[in-house]
Amino acid sequence: MTSSPAEPSGLRERKKARTRAAIQRHALRLFQEQGYSATTVDQIAAAAEISPSTFFRYFPTKEATVLYDAFDPVLIAATLAQPAELSPIAALRATVDIIREQVSGEDWERERQRQLLVFREPELRSAIMDQFAEGIDLLAGMAAQRTGRAADDFEVRNWAGAVVGVTMAAFLGAAADPEADTLVVLDRAVAHLEAGLPL
Repeated sequence: MTSSPAEPSGLRERKKARTRAAIQRHALRLFQEQGYSATTVDQIAAAAEISPSTFFRYFPTKEATVLYDAFDPVLIAATLAQPAELSPIAALRATVDIIREQVSGEDWERERQRQLLVFREPELRSAIMDQFAEGIDLLAGMAAQRTGRAADDFEVRNWAGAVVGVTMAAFLGAAADPEADTLVVLDRAVAHLEAGLPL
């Protein structure tokens, strides 16, 4: 894949997706080079060769450049495309392999750096909790489609919450170990959930 893992099909939408990906790429590079707090929106805009007003058409805040996750739509689409006989959790695990195959090493390294930044910066770590709550809705919708049940079904939402919980634990663990392969850690977490979380 190229600069945007979830690049849409329309020409205008593809251009917007590329611009959004470029802004995020420059933002992450600057955060890594000079620190999150020291980096300004004006600096990000200049690096991306856009005006600050254009920046704000794509991201409402500096924080949003880190919180934007282009992989979520890819994950859900790939999970929905798995064979119908797979359980939602098995489909999710199969998707990890697809992401590993389809996403370039450079794109995944950038995603890993984004995750590390999110969990190391207190301001971002607090904000990501809202996104995990949204993740429950996203996963519940996917599980509902695969099982024919309602997205607001208690067991469906409970399952989605459990997936988000092990995902949070995996990302926090990977953030504490710069050498960790996040996809491997994530797959181990989901496998543990699939096995019933034995201790």
